[in-house]
Order: sequence, then structure tokens, then C-alpha cells
Amino acid sequence: MPIRWLSIRGYRSVQRVRLELGQVNVLVGPNGCGKTNLYRSLFLLNQAADGRLASTLAAEGGMPSCLWAGEFRKGVPKRVTIEVGFDQWSYRFACGLAQPHGSAFSLDPIVREEQLEFRGHARRTTVFQRKNGSAQLRDEQGRPIDFPMELTDSESILSELREPHRFPELSALRSVLLSWRFYHEFRTDADSPLRRPQIAVRTPVLSHDGVDLAAALQTIGEIGRGMELQQAVADAFPGASLYIAMGQAGMEVQLEREEFRRRFAARELSDGTLKYLCLLAALYTPRPPALLAMNEPDANLHPQLFEPLARLIARAGQDSQLWITTHSQPLAESLRREADAKLIQLEMLDGATTVSGEPDGEDGEADEDESDN
Repeated sequence: MPIRWLSIRGYRSVQRVRLELGQVNVLVGPNGCGKTNLYRSLFLLNQAADGRLASTLAAEGGMPSCLWAGEFRKGVPKRVTIEVGFDQWSYRFACGLAQPHGSAFSLDPIVREEQLEFRGHARRTTVFQRKNGSAQLRDEQGRPIDFPMELTDSESILSELREPHRFPELSALRSVLLSWRFYHEFRTDADSPLRRPQIAVRTPVLSHDGVDLAAALQTIGEIGRGMELQQAVADAFPGASLYIAMGQAGMEVQLEREEFRRRFAARELSDGTLKYLCLLAALYTPRPPALLAMNEPDANLHPQLFEPLARLIARAGQDSQLWITTHSQPLAESLRREADAKLIQLEMLDGATTVSGEPDGEDGEADEDESDN
């Protein structure tokens, strides 16, 4: 289920942005323009569906730190609102500040609104709506009912779903959001777990930090795609071959170059080479997600790797929707050529993340009372 559009309001540097998305999307702009904030807005939806909204926002400094950094207009509620649209469905999620009442958890978010809407040819149907502490939804027979469980103020209703067969639309939405996959950075310093032997366990999906890289690459090879893997390595590093060595301590990534007479262990590989192998494992996953998001995959890579990386992304775009952020215009142009990517140019304008060339217009929604924050 690909995302057709994304709307974000009130999140850090994002006052109000709406993006129309394609199959492969590249958000490009200078450092500090808010690319990562847009990336993290999708991550927040994923974490909300998993019941980790409060802890994720706490890691960012709590709800007050996550609100729009500028001034809110009078009458506009102080909240983060994220809305995502699919082919016929749209999901809206909004959270804001808790009312001060002496709790030790005053930095937790309060979910102010959730809504799932079906958009048919003739009319819109609200499948569920949460507002003012209560929720109404439709069951498997389309009958409107009250949500049968007590809601947690700081978490999404999706994370509290206990009878998915009764609410198939909510269950389907939760499954889609949880299927999204995110890669932000891979540690490549001298003490990184990537440079040490790893436990041998079948790994069809590379972990978010890449600590199971050797197992992920070995899994790809054992399902019959070893030749493709070697070709992808040679495309980036001409004359190189990939090996996964087994030892008493576990399995380890090794790379052999034709100009040398030995293999190089993971602890000897350059930061860029090790990171590229992580990107390769993530993009070649035998279990492609609905959405694969990568935040600045070009960091620490030599520009000579941009073209091979663009080809990897183009291949992954056949099975997943891709979201790539980068400050590299050359990588963005490579992705346009290789993957027919949609380029979204970002800039910081008057302190707000803005899509270049698009006016900061109203979205047509009525302002709400600010009394509930």
C-alpha cells in the first residue's frame, strides 16, 4: 500500500508541509533544512502503531521539544499533526502537550485526535475517530460502536487493538505502518559491532543498526541470490568478491580484492566500504517492506559509489516504496536517472522547512480552539 501524499504540521522545523509522493522519492537539501524531521515524522507513525510513541518522543526531549520551533498563530492548537494518504484511505494523527497537573510524566504526549477515513468515488466514510478522550469506530459489519477498551492518553489506538478480526481496517492500517522500515545510520568506528564476528542466525531483514550484517548477507546468498549479491559488490568495488567466514566466534564479513593476495576482515575495511555493505544488505532484503526509508545513505561514501548505490535503490524500488534523504545533489541526480526518482527540493525559509518553489498556502482546514493545547 504505497503512500500517495503526506502532510505534516507543527513538528520541529516543519510548520506546514504537504508532499505528493511517487515510488522512489528523494528529499534533497542542505544541512539544517529539515530533511531528517520529515523522515522522523514517518518514523513517529511507525512507533505510534507499535505503542512506542511516548518513549520515542522522550528520546527527542519530550513533547515540548518536538513542537514547531516557531510561533504558533493565534487559534492554532499547539500540536503535531501527521496525515498520510493511500489510494483510498487517509489516516490522521495529532498529539500535543499534557495539561500541567504535577505528574512526573508531564513530557509525555497526549493524543488529541486520530481518524481513519475511506474515500470512495462518491463520498467519504469515517472508519474510526478518536477525539476528546473517546473513540468511535466501525466493526467488521460496518456498525458504529464505541471502542471497547480504555484508551491510553499517550499512545495510539492502533497499539491497543486486541481484537483485529472485529476491526479489520484498523488491523490492516497497523500492519502497514509496522511494515515500514527505517535506516538512519550504521556505526563504523573501530569499536563497532559490525567489525566483530556475529551470531550465525538466519536474518532476512537487516536490523536498523546493521549489527547482524554478516548473517543478513549470508541469508541473501543462501536463498539463491548469491550471484546477484556478488555482482552488486563488483559494481561498487570492481574486482572485489564478498565472503562470509565462519569461525568459533561466529560469522564475519570479508572482502577480497583482485589486486591483493588475501581477504580483508570487517575490522580492516574502510568506514565507507562497511557502510555500503550495510546498504546493500538492507536494499537486497528477501522480505521487502511496503516502505523503506533511508536517512542520508550517502554519508561517509565516496562520490564514486553514488551511481552503484542509485542502481541498488532502483532495484529495491521495484518491490518497495523508497524514501531517501540526502544533501548530495549528485546522488539525487543519479537517482533521477537510474530510478526515475521524484526529487523534492527542500530549503529553510523564514525558519521553516519548505518545499522549494511551492507557496506556503493554507490547506483549507479550519483552525481549532487552542485551549486543549
